[in-house]
Amino acid sequence: MLSNTIKSIIGHRQKNHFRSIMSTASKKSFSSGPVSDAITTKLQQTFSPTHLEVRNESHMHNVPPNSETHFKVIVISEKFKDAKTPIKRHRLVNDVLREEVAADGPVHALSIVAMTPEKWGEKLER
Repeated sequence: MLSNTIKSIIGHRQKNHFRSIMSTASKKSFSSGPVSDAITTKLQQTFSPTHLEVRNESHMHNVPPNSETHFKVIVISEKFKDAKTPIKRHRLVNDVLREEVAADGPVHALSIVAMTPEKWGEKLER
Protein backbone atom coordinates (compact mmCIF):
# COMPACT_ATOMS: atom_id res chain seq x y z
CA MET A 1 0.00 0.00 0.00
CA LEU A 2 1.36 3.41 -0.93
CA SER A 3 2.01 5.94 1.80
CA ASN A 4 -0.04 9.14 1.81
CA THR A 5 3.05 11.14 0.80
CA ILE A 6 3.66 9.00 -2.27
CA LYS A 7 -0.05 9.11 -3.17
CA SER A 8 0.04 12.90 -2.84
CA ILE A 9 3.12 13.20 -5.08
CA ILE A 10 1.61 10.90 -7.71
CA GLY A 11 -1.72 12.74 -7.61
CA HIS A 12 0.01 16.12 -7.90
CA ARG A 13 2.11 14.95 -10.85
CA GLN A 14 -0.90 13.48 -12.63
CA LYS A 15 -2.89 16.69 -12.12
CA ASN A 16 -0.03 18.85 -13.38
CA HIS A 17 0.59 16.52 -16.33
CA PHE A 18 -3.11 16.71 -17.20
CA ARG A 19 -3.02 20.52 -16.95
CA SER A 20 0.08 20.78 -19.13
CA ILE A 21 -1.48 18.60 -21.80
CA MET A 22 -4.72 20.55 -21.75
CA SER A 23 -3.16 24.01 -21.74
CA THR A 24 -0.63 23.58 -24.54
CA ALA A 25 -3.10 24.52 -27.28
CA SER A 26 -6.70 25.48 -27.62
CA LYS A 27 -7.19 23.33 -30.71
CA LYS A 28 -5.30 20.09 -31.22
CA SER A 29 -5.49 17.27 -33.64
CA PHE A 30 -3.53 14.22 -32.54
CA SER A 31 -3.69 12.72 -35.98
CA SER A 32 -3.94 13.90 -39.51
CA GLY A 33 -6.10 12.18 -42.03
CA PRO A 34 -9.32 12.79 -43.92
CA VAL A 35 -11.63 11.54 -41.14
CA SER A 36 -9.76 13.40 -38.40
CA ASP A 37 -9.73 16.56 -40.50
CA ALA A 38 -13.47 16.29 -41.22
CA ILE A 39 -14.25 15.83 -37.53
CA THR A 40 -12.07 18.80 -36.58
CA THR A 41 -13.61 21.07 -39.23
CA LYS A 42 -17.20 20.18 -38.35
CA LEU A 43 -16.69 20.64 -34.62
CA GLN A 44 -14.88 23.96 -35.11
CA GLN A 45 -17.53 25.32 -37.45
CA THR A 46 -20.46 24.22 -35.30
CA PHE A 47 -19.28 24.92 -31.76
CA SER A 48 -16.55 27.59 -32.10
CA PRO A 49 -14.77 25.84 -29.24
CA THR A 50 -12.41 27.53 -26.82
CA HIS A 51 -10.62 24.17 -26.68
CA LEU A 52 -10.79 21.27 -29.11
CA GLU A 53 -8.88 18.02 -29.26
CA VAL A 54 -9.46 15.30 -31.82
CA ARG A 55 -7.51 12.18 -30.90
CA ASN A 56 -7.25 9.21 -33.22
CA GLU A 57 -7.07 6.28 -30.81
CA SER A 58 -7.28 3.62 -33.51
CA HIS A 59 -3.72 2.47 -32.82
CA MET A 60 -4.95 1.22 -29.42
CA HIS A 61 -7.28 -1.27 -31.12
CA ASN A 62 -6.94 -4.26 -33.42
CA VAL A 63 -7.12 -2.37 -36.71
CA PRO A 64 -4.70 -1.93 -39.61
CA PRO A 65 -1.98 0.73 -39.29
CA ASN A 66 -3.05 4.32 -40.09
CA SER A 67 -6.73 3.50 -39.52
CA GLU A 68 -9.18 6.22 -38.57
CA THR A 69 -11.88 4.26 -36.78
CA HIS A 70 -11.63 5.10 -33.06
CA PHE A 71 -11.65 8.71 -31.83
CA LYS A 72 -11.82 10.74 -28.68
CA VAL A 73 -12.95 14.35 -28.92
CA ILE A 74 -12.73 17.00 -26.24
CA VAL A 75 -14.95 19.96 -27.09
CA ILE A 76 -15.15 22.98 -24.79
CA SER A 77 -17.69 25.54 -25.93
CA GLU A 78 -20.06 28.23 -24.69
CA LYS A 79 -22.65 26.64 -26.98
CA PHE A 80 -23.11 23.84 -24.43
CA LYS A 81 -24.59 26.23 -21.82
CA ASP A 82 -28.17 25.28 -22.73
CA ALA A 83 -27.39 21.56 -22.84
CA LYS A 84 -27.42 20.96 -19.08
CA THR A 85 -26.64 17.23 -19.05
CA PRO A 86 -23.76 15.26 -20.54
CA ILE A 87 -26.14 13.20 -22.67
CA LYS A 88 -27.60 16.36 -24.25
CA ARG A 89 -24.09 17.63 -25.07
CA HIS A 90 -23.14 14.22 -26.49
CA ARG A 91 -26.25 14.24 -28.66
CA LEU A 92 -25.25 17.63 -30.06
CA VAL A 93 -21.78 16.34 -30.96
CA ASN A 94 -23.15 13.07 -32.39
CA ASP A 95 -25.63 15.02 -34.50
CA VAL A 96 -22.83 17.11 -36.03
CA LEU A 97 -20.81 13.96 -36.75
CA ARG A 98 -23.77 11.84 -37.89
CA GLU A 99 -22.15 10.97 -41.24
CA GLU A 100 -18.92 9.83 -39.60
CA VAL A 101 -20.62 7.73 -36.89
CA ALA A 102 -23.34 6.24 -39.11
CA ALA A 103 -23.46 2.46 -39.42
CA ASP A 104 -21.75 2.71 -42.82
CA GLY A 105 -19.50 5.60 -41.76
CA PRO A 106 -15.77 5.45 -41.09
CA VAL A 107 -15.93 5.90 -37.30
CA HIS A 108 -16.50 2.75 -35.27
CA ALA A 109 -16.13 4.33 -31.81
CA LEU A 110 -16.34 7.90 -30.56
CA SER A 111 -15.56 8.99 -27.01
CA ILE A 112 -16.85 12.47 -26.20
CA VAL A 113 -15.93 15.01 -23.54
CA ALA A 114 -18.17 18.05 -24.05
CA MET A 115 -18.22 20.85 -21.48
CA THR A 116 -18.68 24.56 -21.01
CA PRO A 117 -15.51 26.56 -20.35
CA GLU A 118 -16.59 27.03 -16.73
CA LYS A 119 -16.94 23.27 -16.11
CA TRP A 120 -13.68 22.63 -17.92
CA GLY A 121 -11.91 25.16 -15.71
CA GLU A 122 -13.30 23.46 -12.61
CA LYS A 123 -12.06 20.10 -13.87
CA LEU A 124 -8.56 21.49 -14.47
CA GLU A 125 -8.45 22.93 -10.96
CA ARG A 126 -9.11 19.56 -9.29
